Amino acid sequence: MTAITAVVMPKWGLSMQEGLVSAWHVAIGEPVEQGRELCEIETSKIANVLESPASGIVRRILVEPGTTAPVGALLAVIAPAEVEEAAIDAFITGFASQRAAASSEPGGEAPAPRLVRLGDKSIRILEEGEGEPPLLFVHGFGGDLENWMFNMPELGRERRAIALDLPGHGGSSKVVTDGSIPGLALEVAATMQALGVARAHLVGHSLGGGIALALALDRPECVASLTLLAPLGLGSEIAGSFIAGVLSANRARRLRPVLEMLVHDPKLVTAEMVENVLRAKRLDGAQTALETIAAACFEGDRQRWQARARLVELRCPVQVIWGEDDRILPVAHSRDLPQAIAVHRLAGAGHLVHMEKAAEVNALIARFILACA
Repeated sequence: MTAITAVVMPKWGLSMQEGLVSAWHVAIGEPVEQGRELCEIETSKIANVLESPASGIVRRILVEPGTTAPVGALLAVIAPAEVEEAAIDAFITGFASQRAAASSEPGGEAPAPRLVRLGDKSIRILEEGEGEPPLLFVHGFGGDLENWMFNMPELGRERRAIALDLPGHGGSSKVVTDGSIPGLALEVAATMQALGVARAHLVGHSLGGGIALALALDRPECVASLTLLAPLGLGSEIAGSFIAGVLSANRARRLRPVLEMLVHDPKLVTAEMVENVLRAKRLDGAQTALETIAAACFEGDRQRWQARARLVELRCPVQVIWGEDDRILPVAHSRDLPQAIAVHRLAGAGHLVHMEKAAEVNALIARFILACA
């Protein structure tokens, strides 16, 4: 039987219930290869492109630009030229019937986050997949576990994947006693212990990259491999205006240009993304927690914690991934690293390289983890 492929609205992140199709990059009748960018989708977190799940010809586009559709909705149909129009029509009708039946059945929900107690604190985590040692994702300053919305679902298909909210962030406790990178690394180690995770493949971004690096240096027995995405600790410079802007901005008009520093294409920053960051900052204790971490980690345009001189001590496989247009941490920090460290610099990406170039980053991590087995 000739394959007909459904292109559906993806679920990127815990809170995503629907997405806005803002533009199509293909037309009906156009041939596409697997991985080709089909359309742009705006979510409450960030805009992203949806890639083709298969090669073939675009036979139907069912959602017009500017239309919002729920997660799982049929957006387009891809099939070889020899598939008759009647078969495409039957597929669309059958898809709608199956979706209606599935929505009435219990179960099948996406994994939900939960809290892990660490003494008088709690850390919010999200888990999916199976296979040891797990992947452990550590986000950056001002972020949360949903920063991995484009990465965790894909990488969690083949092994257990865990994302956490750092202290002071997301759904975790807002009390931060030690906001330094080594101090936060201790919190991550304690979370691993509470989860019964002896070793993990760590994936850390920015502040989270520094934390993962500190953990690999000070507790090497806990780290199976290290993927550092534009991490702290490899150079002294940082855009202090970004940190100051995150701390001080209390209106969307002021916060938007700060968040646009994170990406290569400012259009990726949606109005909902800006509002979500503002809401997170307004949670009791969140502002104080961010200020504590910022004071411990940064001084103006300088990073307080440095690890470049200690990279030779690392005992696990390490790769570094950086967006060439990073305006927060200079891509130059990825140069002149020890030869054993694999370095990947991705064009057309800024500081949020794992969100802007999710497919490339996911492929790099998957191949890296496989090589470490």
